[in-house]
Amino acid sequence: MDKPRNTFEGPRRRSLSDPLTAALRPPPNETPEQREERIRTEAEAKKISDGIDEMIKQEKAELRKTRADVSVLLLGQSESGKSTTLKQFQLLHSPSTFHAERIAWRAVIYLNLVKSVTRILNALSPDGDAEEQDDVASISHSTEANHTTVTNYESYRQRLQPLFNLEARLSFLLSSPDEDEPTQLGPQNGAWPHQTNVLGPSNSQNGNGHSRKKEVTVHTSKNWKKAFALGSKTKNPKSPHTGEIQGWWEDPDDPVHDLNACAPAMLELWRDPDVKKRLEEKKIRLQESAGFYLDEISRITAKKYIPTDPDVLKARLKTIGVMEYPFLISSGTNKGVKWKIYDVGGSRNQRHAWAPYFEDVDAIIFLAPISAFDQVLEEDRRVNRLEDSLLLWKGVVSNKLLANVSIVLFLNKCDLLRTKLEAGVRLAAHMISYGDRPNDYESVSKYMRNKFGVIHQQFTPSKERELYPHYTSVTDTRRTATIIADVRDIIIKQHLKSFKLV
Repeated sequence: MDKPRNTFEGPRRRSLSDPLTAALRPPPNETPEQREERIRTEAEAKKISDGIDEMIKQEKAELRKTRADVSVLLLGQSESGKSTTLKQFQLLHSPSTFHAERIAWRAVIYLNLVKSVTRILNALSPDGDAEEQDDVASISHSTEANHTTVTNYESYRQRLQPLFNLEARLSFLLSSPDEDEPTQLGPQNGAWPHQTNVLGPSNSQNGNGHSRKKEVTVHTSKNWKKAFALGSKTKNPKSPHTGEIQGWWEDPDDPVHDLNACAPAMLELWRDPDVKKRLEEKKIRLQESAGFYLDEISRITAKKYIPTDPDVLKARLKTIGVMEYPFLISSGTNKGVKWKIYDVGGSRNQRHAWAPYFEDVDAIIFLAPISAFDQVLEEDRRVNRLEDSLLLWKGVVSNKLLANVSIVLFLNKCDLLRTKLEAGVRLAAHMISYGDRPNDYESVSKYMRNKFGVIHQQFTPSKERELYPHYTSVTDTRRTATIIADVRDIIIKQHLKSFKLV
């Protein structure tokens, strides 16, 4: 009978000619004693090899645990200070990158200053919008009959008219950075888009149906910083210290020329005692909405102005989408640990984006602007901002997905709270539960801390979870750097504890 054909005979013959196969074959004429010795030696070698492999596997596992990414979410309502906190992390851990981007913030700072001035002019207008006030939940019933008259209003309006078009120009460029020449702040084809819209961006309606000017919004997918960095398509020399382009002040279309020309009138307007009285009567507190720049008019409108770190930290630009900032701890006991900080939008229509990040997050930094007890939401002026913040806080601390997540509470904008209380604004007028307690900073701040603490204690799904509260003013670099270092150590400790390494 013919021997059945082995269909694998060809490949088998090729494998016998392979050098590795030949090396592993038993030697020819091997005796039984030699074979037994060879098998024993091979078994011992395999045991040693397997042990080394296991050690390497364990070391890699431990390394992954100790060097695992730490994911942190910044949560809180819109304008709570999340973006500023993200900037502080960047300034602390990547100062060179932060400083390289400073010049890009020039357009945002210009817009913040211009919006403050045009808002003042609109508030002073005799036929101005009755709703033009600083998102304040006012309890005042005073009539407009007794308001202060600003005698120089028409002069201010005429001299500062160029700022209305400038506001529209900057608003368009920031919200559409890819539609204009990225190396300059000049017009496109000799004209500015929406230039006829002297009141700036389009309007929207609030919860009461009143028309309000829409804030400029930039999506995180738009690289607006690159558009304003002045770092490409130019032959001008760069500064050896900052890498920033020199000579923008020589471009006749740059906004700095309009600002510089209007600077004397802006200073006169801001220093006018009648203007200050009128703003106070209308309860407009510009220091809570980028008014910081009004005290720096001369410096910011200078032709060769370069933003400082505090300027950038206080710059306001509303973004939608998720901002991610990765960094690596470069020193200390936790050297080599990778971090990812996520800033997800805080306005009502963006809060649905929070949930997908809950499953893998290691810690949450929740920002509650406690100075906002007399303000209302921009999205709905019927809702008190502090009440919204408390409800938001309750939703976060009670979420079962976050039961084992460390929570750090930033009771933010303490500097504004102190100023507001010293100016005579009473918490009890807006929060009845405060009663007749003292209206000083120490009493009010302690009350706020207890208020948030009680909610955490009552609604947390894990009674073992600690709360780490901090009083903050995240625009204060020195103080915030200390707090961030403390918070970073707390989060790392809790992160390692979750791996049972501490």
